[in-house]
Amino acid sequence: MTVTEGISQVSTLATHTALSVWGIASDFLIIIILLSTFFLFAWYVGRGPFVALLLSFYAAYALYVAFPYTSILPTAPALTALLTHIGLYLALAFAFYLVLRRVVVSDFLYIGILGLIALSFLGSAFLLALAYHVFPVASVYTFTPAVNALFAPKAFFFWWFIAPAIGLFFLAR
Repeated sequence: MTVTEGISQVSTLATHTALSVWGIASDFLIIIILLSTFFLFAWYVGRGPFVALLLSFYAAYALYVAFPYTSILPTAPALTALLTHIGLYLALAFAFYLVLRRVVVSDFLYIGILGLIALSFLGSAFLLALAYHVFPVASVYTFTPAVNALFAPKAFFFWWFIAPAIGLFFLAR
């Protein structure tokens, strides 16, 4: 093997590896963006508000499922239907966040950096699982097969749904 062939093989390997890493990152770009948003929220606003945010997702889901007027929400353009359902959920989550923010105090709460990253990931996965199984996202956006394998099966929805609560139980002290 000559030096030129060796450099060519290393170059091919580096290019292939970089493209593979970018492919994996782009598959999970939604999770990465949500994780970063949650982490930065917890870092700058505080751990107490972050815990209140995670708990508000559960309370909002309970009211969203029981909301009696979903039949009057638009269904015609797929994007409009998706945005109204997400808007309703976010409005409920924000209302519960305001209430829970007053209750959850950060003076007695400790979550380490690794715990914060884990909880940010679990909160992101929770929202993505909701997008798959509750909101009509499939009519607007096609997820990659790797993300589909993690979030599309109905059997996984329960586990992604309960994961932030279990994470809070073990990571928040």
